[in-house]
Amino acid sequence: MPSHSSLLPGDRARARGATSNVAGRYEATTREAMDDGWETEHDDRLLQTEVRVEQPRSALTFNRSPDLPFDRSINPYRGCEHGCIYCFARPSHAWLNLSPGLDFETKLIARPGIAAVLERELRAKSYLPQPIAIGTNTDPYQPVEAKWKVMREVVEVLAAFNHPLAITTKGTLIERDIDILAPMAAQGLLRVGISITTLDPGLSRKMEPRAAAPARRLAVIRRLAEAGIPVRAMIAPVIPGLTDHELEPILAAVQEAGAGAASWIMLRLPREVSDLFQDWLAEAVPGRATKVMARVRETHGGRDYDPSWGKRMRGEGLWSRLIAQRFDKAVARLGLNQQMPPLRRDLFRPPPARGDQLSLF
Repeated sequence: MPSHSSLLPGDRARARGATSNVAGRYEATTREAMDDGWETEHDDRLLQTEVRVEQPRSALTFNRSPDLPFDRSINPYRGCEHGCIYCFARPSHAWLNLSPGLDFETKLIARPGIAAVLERELRAKSYLPQPIAIGTNTDPYQPVEAKWKVMREVVEVLAAFNHPLAITTKGTLIERDIDILAPMAAQGLLRVGISITTLDPGLSRKMEPRAAAPARRLAVIRRLAEAGIPVRAMIAPVIPGLTDHELEPILAAVQEAGAGAASWIMLRLPREVSDLFQDWLAEAVPGRATKVMARVRETHGGRDYDPSWGKRMRGEGLWSRLIAQRFDKAVARLGLNQQMPPLRRDLFRPPPARGDQLSLF
């Protein structure tokens, strides 16, 4: 375990992505667990997922990022149990005085009641509908959704308002909501992005330990497509030196499963994610660690990450261009280069609220 781990002796992090619990950048102190020699035996304690509750004051989050195709989103949860080691959202846990490491995947925040807040915001006379993106930060269909059903409540509200929605997930729980999502899709109100990083189940298990296996995600694509839901396969992230050789096989697999379009994003290592990812490389794939980080830096101007608009998603340089060229040729050959139609906004209608007088006409 790395020296900056704050795990206590006897703690085990089975099926977790991060190997440490390094303090967030806003914390005034750091923590390091150590054995003082007084205990000779330690209990074997498996780290459990904890869920805390937040009473949301707002549901919609707005952004003005010029390289994002949406301007508003909803986060039903903070943190993500999938534990993907590459997740660019990990640094957001530091805002909660929690670690972007193991805390991000074991200390989650559920936001029950957010659907009621969302309904209030959508009823505002000043509200103008634009597609809402969900799953752009943490996965709304992560395992804890089975119990909390926060995402289900949000989708119910959006369906009642005929509001356009774009979902990104790698969670199989989305299949549970097909009864709501399929009618939305039939009206042109919905599209779904399913994230696939590798077809190798062993690598996936190490890299995204509590996410669905690659074959299961392909099955989700098939199930959604059969229900008439437009699906985009998102090859995200592409990790140069580790998964980039799988680009064409992944695209062929998602096309066969029924995806209608595809996109890709280069690995992003902002803030604490860089050290967490490098620790993981050294432990999970030590023979490739040096090569992977050399390629990563080549795509970000010599740095672990370049956050500049227009560069952060694709990188730059030789390897970025090669991946882009391979992707473009593969999607053209497979028919995955089609543009999905824009989501409809003209159907947006607030449903009658309780106590409203119904129109006679």
